[in-house]
Amino acid sequence: MALHVPQAPGVAQMLKDGARYFSGLEEAVYRNISACKQFAQTVRTAYGPNGMNKMVINHIEKLFVTSDAATIIKELEVEHPAAKLMVLASEMQEAEVGDGTNFVIIFAGALLEAAEELLRLGVTTSEIVEGYEVALEKALEILGSLVVYKVEDYRDSAQVQKSIRAAIMSKQLGNEDFLTSLISKACISIIPEKTTFNVDNVRVCKILGAGLNSSQVVQGMVFRRQVEGDVTKKLRAKIAVYTCAIDIIQTETKGTVLIKSADELMKFSRGEESLLENQIKAIADSGAEVVVSGGKFGDMALHYINKYNLMAVRLPSKFDLRRLCKAVGATALSKLTPPCKEELGYADTVHMDELGDTAVVVFRLDGNESRISTVVVRGSTDNYMDDIERAIDDGVNTFKGLTKDGRFVAGAGAVEVELATQVAAHADTLPGLEQYAVRKFASALETFPKTLAENSGNRASELLSKLYAAHKEGKRNYGFNIEGDGPVLIDAVNAGILDLYVAKQWALKYAVGAACTILKIDQIIMAKRAGGPKPRAGGHNSDDED
Repeated sequence: MALHVPQAPGVAQMLKDGARYFSGLEEAVYRNISACKQFAQTVRTAYGPNGMNKMVINHIEKLFVTSDAATIIKELEVEHPAAKLMVLASEMQEAEVGDGTNFVIIFAGALLEAAEELLRLGVTTSEIVEGYEVALEKALEILGSLVVYKVEDYRDSAQVQKSIRAAIMSKQLGNEDFLTSLISKACISIIPEKTTFNVDNVRVCKILGAGLNSSQVVQGMVFRRQVEGDVTKKLRAKIAVYTCAIDIIQTETKGTVLIKSADELMKFSRGEESLLENQIKAIADSGAEVVVSGGKFGDMALHYINKYNLMAVRLPSKFDLRRLCKAVGATALSKLTPPCKEELGYADTVHMDELGDTAVVVFRLDGNESRISTVVVRGSTDNYMDDIERAIDDGVNTFKGLTKDGRFVAGAGAVEVELATQVAAHADTLPGLEQYAVRKFASALETFPKTLAENSGNRASELLSKLYAAHKEGKRNYGFNIEGDGPVLIDAVNAGILDLYVAKQWALKYAVGAACTILKIDQIIMAKRAGGPKPRAGGHNSDDED
């Protein structure tokens, strides 16, 4: 009979073998705070226009060189459960506003760091959480009064450029004016009359070669492909879109054909050919001049397409096909049948072009009815163009935000210092222990101007005292000047450094939400992982296999 070994009493007795359990302040709370602080510190150095780049190599060994927090956290695959909560909060920010992900992580990390000091002084977590929630309520109330600019007409290019410039500047300092004009042109040209603006309607096509200043906006769509047939240009073209292959259709069931003479063999193959010819002739007779297919073009089909002077384009991606249908107003057909008038799309020009040594097919719509625009980005390396694409993405998301709510607050750390000043003053009016947490909330807001200064090589404490002095004098739009020459402080509104009100509002909510959730955790119970043992690291080049 096997000897029964009793398990240790307590929680371990209740759980399966291999489960891990942490509880109490030392084991759970401080551990979580420490992990989150480390994580926030990682992305903190990437904050602002002078933020450092991170080199991230993901699980499939793809290389990313970027200072965009959303990309960094997406590719890092964070394992720690508490740090994961911060990642979820920043992902919500990305989904809601599309910008300000770094703000969420840095602020949540700063709040947790401040909470750790209070916990060590004996303040309970519930009082800290309550204090943070009171401070958040007050901060959001103050934020509404700090609005310095409002976009009245989002079809006006000058107003749009002024408002999205700062979002581009934080990613691409030095190229902001050129990129801002590209993005505002791309966005304004496709604003729908009745429905809301859709971010996906601004496409980015990256083509190696030349420099960033050779980038342009095309009304319509650009694909990095070559045309299939001989025809390379059509003006005022009607477009038929098919999801099936343009070829002799294979039958669904197998059949056997007995051919007894050479004459019958000729007739059989000619019958197939004439059937295909009739199908392509019917497409040409319907008025279509460009045939776009998601499948392949057969050699015989291409012969007849050239014979009837049609242009053939193959797009293997079904997403590209869908977007093209949306752009040109076509209906995708699943069988090789002639399209009716309603199913045909229209483009002013469909032509093949060469940018650098890359062949592209352009579907251009010159009218006002274009529903999709494409920013063609040129650059010297793929990594550089990926970074430009992220900057464009932030600009387009900011544009979407201002179509919903056109209010802006002062950037350059000005709004954070003003919030910190007013929240700290509010803390003095509170009677309970939560006033300490409210004061820590104000000091956590100081992290942003400090980070901007540190990343630009300035002394953070010196800058902070100057900022507070300026704000006490009533200059509440004064922020940090990242340009080395000139004064350390700058009027953010006059300098055109504006942050979207909605982005700040949601970032504060999500950061406080994540920090409070992490603080409320007092026990971590981790079940044993499913599956067998993990393979040894670097096992493929061990000695016994050589």
